[in-house]
Amino acid sequence: MCMRCKRPEQGFTLIEVMISIVVLAVGMLALLGSIGFALANTQSAQLDLVAKQLAQQAMESIYTARDTANVTWCQLQNPGPSCPAPAVPATGIFQTGFQPIDLAGADGIIGTSDDSGAQTLVSPGPDGIVGTSDDLVNHLDGYSRSIVFGTNDPETGVTLPANLRVVTITIRYTTPQFKVPKNYVLTGYISQYR
Repeated sequence: MCMRCKRPEQGFTLIEVMISIVVLAVGMLALLGSIGFALANTQSAQLDLVAKQLAQQAMESIYTARDTANVTWCQLQNPGPSCPAPAVPATGIFQTGFQPIDLAGADGIIGTSDDSGAQTLVSPGPDGIVGTSDDLVNHLDGYSRSIVFGTNDPETGVTLPANLRVVTITIRYTTPQFKVPKNYVLTGYISQYR
């Protein structure tokens, strides 16, 4: 066998090894980034659930006020628009803009001017039972709520009949991981009729 015919042994060059290390490092960083993002989202899931419950609580308060006739149809709106005479009072009772999450006042309706006292969320402590001495009390300082009544359909822009309004409840809160305000929006319709 001739010496020239024999093929030299082949292996990886230093450049090929370095390129493969860079490719693996990029893949590992992407994997670690996605795991970190998933963990951050998991930790903010409780905050998202609280926002959803606060919006639903406000919507139920509005429906209950209408169903129990605690307020007139003219009062189920934000201040500004007036109802036909002889409606008294002729303007809405719901505050405009983002408001702190307070307990319902004497009227029992969330989002009106008589609301007072910060609402808290009580979670069970280590024993898993609510109402015992180890309960965790969470203050909802990082949350705010806006309740807006409208007369136009939000999807089509068509003016709604006089006996129908759209209610948009927005809960704004900040998650500790992202430091950016998040919004949970609940939209529903309310009719003058029970």
